[in-house]
Amino acid sequence: MKNIQIAAVVLLALFQFNCKDNKKENTAIKVDSVKPVLETKNFDTIIDGNKVNLYWIENKGIKAAFTNYGGRLIGLWVADKNGKQTDVVVGMNSAKGFKNSTEPYFGATIGRVGNRIAKGRFTLEGKQYQVPLNNGENALHGGVKGFQDVVWDAVKTDEKTLVFTYVSPDGEQGFPGNLSVKVTYTLTDDNSVKMEYEAATDKTTIVNLTNHAFFNLNGEGSGTILNHELQIYANEFTPVDEGLIPSGELKPVKNTPFDFTSKHTIGERIETKDEQLLFGKGYDHNYVLNGTKKNGLNHAATISGDQSGITLDIYTEEPGLQFYSGNFMQSKNTFKSGSKDDFRTAFALETQHFPDAPNQPKFAPIVLKPGQKYHTVSYYQFSVK
Repeated sequence: MKNIQIAAVVLLALFQFNCKDNKKENTAIKVDSVKPVLETKNFDTIIDGNKVNLYWIENKGIKAAFTNYGGRLIGLWVADKNGKQTDVVVGMNSAKGFKNSTEPYFGATIGRVGNRIAKGRFTLEGKQYQVPLNNGENALHGGVKGFQDVVWDAVKTDEKTLVFTYVSPDGEQGFPGNLSVKVTYTLTDDNSVKMEYEAATDKTTIVNLTNHAFFNLNGEGSGTILNHELQIYANEFTPVDEGLIPSGELKPVKNTPFDFTSKHTIGERIETKDEQLLFGKGYDHNYVLNGTKKNGLNHAATISGDQSGITLDIYTEEPGLQFYSGNFMQSKNTFKSGSKDDFRTAFALETQHFPDAPNQPKFAPIVLKPGQKYHTVSYYQFSVK
């Protein structure tokens, strides 16, 4: 009888041990299940003579995938209200997919100058410079071959940090000075993507760096973003002309479809007959952040997915936020989930200095001189509603 009792105890212990092991294994499978969506072999290539790769970083409840082609964030997995790992950043499943995309900015690090420069022209120290035009009669996001179309050097410094560096040579896309750029992406313990931008130059130039991740908080391929609930901490925005160049005015959002000082869905007023919405074909405008602070940073926006419950809060040192509602998505590209980039199925919220700042004397300048250091930080923090 005693032997039977001992055997029973041993069997029970083995059973509990195996259950614990199985539980750990299932947890690991759940976390690692995102990896087959993106395969290293699809990014193992050469572009412009430089080696392209796929990189992963993770920290507790968040996992992110990047490629050094364009310094891109190409996938970001966080838990939804049911604990399901959800990819909230849209993107392609190969370097070739990004290279051939009709939308060049998916997830990319943007520079030298994010947003538009009127007619691609600006003047520094009495000399006029010309950036190649790539957005009608204007230059957008650094010209024809901006930072989204170069291969960055990449170093994974630890499991949660990836550092991109690039030296933009004097005269690249018409910009003066050899510009050394460093962008550090870190997944923090509070489920944030920290984006830290640094730059230095040997000649007076202009710099306005950002990231152009396209988000759908219900998950890539889940459909429209028009039911996402958005709040932007801004009392003013910068109205634009038909070419989306600011007039220089700061216009109050009150009594306009641009008022997100309280929560509204993206789609609630997007079809309103408003000149600014007609110019942008929806929202594609810079908001003037009103100084609402948290931990010394501007609280720029809060947005929640209506299906997933995933909420994104954006904090930044920048004075502006570009809200883009996916108005030019045309179902021409295939995402890693197999879905198309259908009309308004992703949005962008880009921290920035204001558009066309070099030509707008009332806007904060974006001039960087030798001996100065460009440095700015933004946080994209995820939680569940």
